Amino acid sequence: MTDPTILQTDPAVLETALNNTWILVVSFLIFFMHAGFAMLEAGQVRSKNVANQLTKNLLTWSVGVTVFFLIGAGVDSLVGGAGFSPAFAAESASDWIGWLYGAVFAMTAATIVSGAVAGRAKLRAYVGYTFLLAAVIYPVVSGMSWYGAGLLGADGLVGSLFGVGFDDFAGGTVVHAMGGIAGLTAAWVLGPRIGRYNEDGSANVIPGHSLTFAVLGTLMLAFGWYGFNVGTSAVMSEGAFLGDQLGRVAMNTTIAMASGAMGAGLLAWSRTGKVDTLYVANGLLAGLVGITAIPHASTWWGAFLVGGLSGAQLPIVFNFVEKRLKIDDVCAVFPVHGTAGILGTLLLPVVVAPSYLGGTSRVNMFLAQLSGVLIIAVWTIATTAIIWGAFKAVGQARVTSQHEQDGLDVSEHGVETYPEFGDEGTAVTDGGPEFRTDGGTDAEDSELLTDGGRTMDDADIRTDGGSDMDDDIRTDGGETNDGEIKMVVAVVRPDKLGEVKQALAETGAPSLTVTNVSGRGSQPAKKGQWRGEQYTVDLHQKVKIECVVADIPAEDVVDAISEAAHTGEPGDGKIFVLDVEEAYQVRTGKEGPEAV
Repeated sequence: MTDPTILQTDPAVLETALNNTWILVVSFLIFFMHAGFAMLEAGQVRSKNVANQLTKNLLTWSVGVTVFFLIGAGVDSLVGGAGFSPAFAAESASDWIGWLYGAVFAMTAATIVSGAVAGRAKLRAYVGYTFLLAAVIYPVVSGMSWYGAGLLGADGLVGSLFGVGFDDFAGGTVVHAMGGIAGLTAAWVLGPRIGRYNEDGSANVIPGHSLTFAVLGTLMLAFGWYGFNVGTSAVMSEGAFLGDQLGRVAMNTTIAMASGAMGAGLLAWSRTGKVDTLYVANGLLAGLVGITAIPHASTWWGAFLVGGLSGAQLPIVFNFVEKRLKIDDVCAVFPVHGTAGILGTLLLPVVVAPSYLGGTSRVNMFLAQLSGVLIIAVWTIATTAIIWGAFKAVGQARVTSQHEQDGLDVSEHGVETYPEFGDEGTAVTDGGPEFRTDGGTDAEDSELLTDGGRTMDDADIRTDGGSDMDDDIRTDGGETNDGEIKMVVAVVRPDKLGEVKQALAETGAPSLTVTNVSGRGSQPAKKGQWRGEQYTVDLHQKVKIECVVADIPAEDVVDAISEAAHTGEPGDGKIFVLDVEEAYQVRTGKEGPEAV
């Protein structure tokens, strides 16, 4: 007797198996978005806070998904009118898979908040808030929105008032706007980072440390977003595959994504004359957020409209939050997730396809959407303000000013993301005081300690393992430099380090110390742009070379450095010759010129 083939299987069993498998794949795609959030947020913070941001993303998932399993899923079903049904009480594979699917949505909302409070929130406060968000704040929003009997559902209060329930297909407001509003509220309670605003209220620009990370994170999020939107649609119902809806969702998601990037880029260009890279990246995400509530119902031209407007509003709203509200939203989570999500949700009756509208009034549809947005916003603002306000009242919301200046990587975790490189540089905004940036610590500054020249072997540098130089380099025993020890200190362009090292080796003075530094001299200041705002960097990246000599003329060392570092342009650097009072060699105990 042969085993039954797949065609002989009960259709209901086959349908369940296909749906469960697909939902798992979609859940994995949405989980991958956490890698995108980690890169996006890490790129937009200063290098001294990167490890903290990465740790928060890791703990958001780890703590949040556990709490959602134990508490949040039960609150979700309770608010939706299905009774308290925690995930750990489930008994079927479909229920377990359904919990995971809900959890990845919940954790997306949670991780959005971390970008708004970056650089100054205590880790314990953020983790505490994540616990409560996963346990109560998000499950209440989800339960009253995505259950028909919930407050905003077709059978709930909103449905009874307007004949149609609040419609949010994949979380434009339930997940993203809720996270953006929560982030803005938390940032408001915490207050701005040190140096973000001057005494007169004007804003300083504090650039993030890596556009590369930010753009990479953007593209990773965009990839995962297909799980968010398209994955929500690709299911079978009573043996029928929702093909028309699936195609519409895939099309509208892609169109809105592209339109958001173009809308933000065009708006930034119209204001500054330059297409800002970060705005284009954030605009792409804003376009995705904008369409997330309505990809199943929007026309194709509606996707262009929603995506373009979501991207275009980004610079405007960010500028309003920064300069009018004086709220330091580090990763622009409110304009990217908050207002973009709300905008797309409210535009449903404007862009809805006639086939989806049916006999529903566009006015009633708008009132239902508006009611849902307002209720979710009030709940999110109130709960977030209470929680962060309580942390602040007991002194647990924000790190100390010294820890903030040192960086949260060191103060909160005892690590440095880029331990090989030196202290940060300093940037100055137009008309404002100096403030710290990450100009000297990011990964790109590895170039400062690479010389670009050929590798020198033992024949080039003739030392005996770090102590005295061989006798064939030494001269007459003390008449050079009038018998004194000299230190030649040079500050030169980083790209000239290789040539300087080679020139010193040929002079017979291969021993040197190199340090990454920032400096200001005759070299003109540089202009930079971060989210369309111009800032001035007047401390330029340099390398400081220190070379101590006794039996080699200091003048020869000066000439070698000067010739090798020369370009003829402002910023070539300076050379100083200093007297060294005494020298001691640690290994042998030698003193004076012999120690050199």
